[in-house]
Amino acid sequence: MKKTAYILIPIAMLLAGCPTPKVLPDIPRVEFRSFVLDMKIDNLNNEVLTGVLNFYFEDGDGDIGFEASYDSLEAPDSVKYNLFLTTYERVDGQYQMIDTSDLDVKPFYRIPPLDREGQNKTLKGEIEVEINYHIPPADTIKYSFYLTDRAFNHSNTDTTSEIVLAGW
Repeated sequence: MKKTAYILIPIAMLLAGCPTPKVLPDIPRVEFRSFVLDMKIDNLNNEVLTGVLNFYFEDGDGDIGFEASYDSLEAPDSVKYNLFLTTYERVDGQYQMIDTSDLDVKPFYRIPPLDREGQNKTLKGEIEVEINYHIPPADTIKYSFYLTDRAFNHSNTDTTSEIVLAGW
């Protein structure tokens, strides 16, 4: 009986010490955390208004991020990039979508590959994206954004808080 106890106790301790990983869906999820504005110096030594979008993400199968080789693809932006922003400006208290094609603010970005070692491929973390405003698109804006993974699953869409660009 003592031998059985000596064997069962270490096995029980081993099993108790290995928690089962939380299973997340393969479709990514994003959650807005913050947006901070600051004046910075760009590569040409010009002062530029810069916003930093910070958001939380999680993905069950851990296939977030595209390689740099995607740059050379003759493909639509929806294939080359994996973070997409829609810009809205406040007009008379209501938000309206802005056509950013004429502005210097890109509506898409590429998150580099975020790969995990081991069996549990679940990814969780925070991502920060810098947005430079050489010419602010409006006095007050907000963004909606979503993320796609390498299987082209679209995350939920989340929205930033109001961003006041006037006065910078």
